Amino acid sequence: MRAALIDGKSIAADMRAEVAKDAAALSDAGWAPKLVSISVGDTAAAELYVRNQQRSANSAGVEFEARSYPSETSLEQMTGILQGLNADPRVNGIIIQRPLPEHIPVKVLQKMVHPLKDVEGMHPASIGNIVYNDLALGPCTAVAAVEILKTLPMDMEGLNVTVIGHSEIVGKPIAFLMMGLGATVTVCHHMTRSVAMHSRAADAVFVAVGKPGLVTGDMLKPGAALIDIGINRIETPEGGKTVGDADFDSCAEVAGWITPVPGGVGPVTVATLMKNAVLATRMQMEHYRDAYARTDI
Repeated sequence: MRAALIDGKSIAADMRAEVAKDAAALSDAGWAPKLVSISVGDTAAAELYVRNQQRSANSAGVEFEARSYPSETSLEQMTGILQGLNADPRVNGIIIQRPLPEHIPVKVLQKMVHPLKDVEGMHPASIGNIVYNDLALGPCTAVAAVEILKTLPMDMEGLNVTVIGHSEIVGKPIAFLMMGLGATVTVCHHMTRSVAMHSRAADAVFVAVGKPGLVTGDMLKPGAALIDIGINRIETPEGGKTVGDADFDSCAEVAGWITPVPGGVGPVTVATLMKNAVLATRMQMEHYRDAYARTDI
């Protein structure tokens, strides 16, 4: 039996509907959620992401402002810009678009974003909280991938999971998130001697490496869930094509569930960004309330 296709667009639509309700409630309380997107230099590579984020924000009732700065903008200037956004109570979330010019390290900017406005979940504090099973504003892609798995009829407690890829913002957070749910997790990377040995024993496999066709059907346990996070552009006789890290056709013959690329993890990632925007707004509202509420009345 061919694997059931996991409809990321449908999951994302349900998430945006919930976000829209929460955003409306916050707006009624005087805290309309607002995101600011920052692009520096050649923005062509990020334009698709910005448009998708803009569209998702509009449907979720979240205000979205895209700001672009010239490539010669210095790190010192960007520092001032981010400090201003951090201090502005009208801005509830900050998105740093990639790529950035070489003279502006992305990790430096991510660390400058205040943790309460870190809707991408890239600040060291946001990622570090996951280790303590304290998920607030988690890395969007990692959180989205786990949320997709949670929609399946699988018991997370005791589930055998293999994560292929151990990046700081996807693979490692997924591992900690799954452990927080009670799963038994194996993490594979470029020094793992036999990835297939681990993936064939798993009830669920996450793959986020950036290598098309890395996972094939013979690497999967029959009936397993495959969450493909990879996004790769390849050339075909018919033209360019976007694919994941899994060989879809062979994996679909073995897996029980599989995410398509595109249309799987991607839409849920953007919806998670909107969910983080609402959560960040609520956290800031409560922070200001606690810090400035009068206690003498």
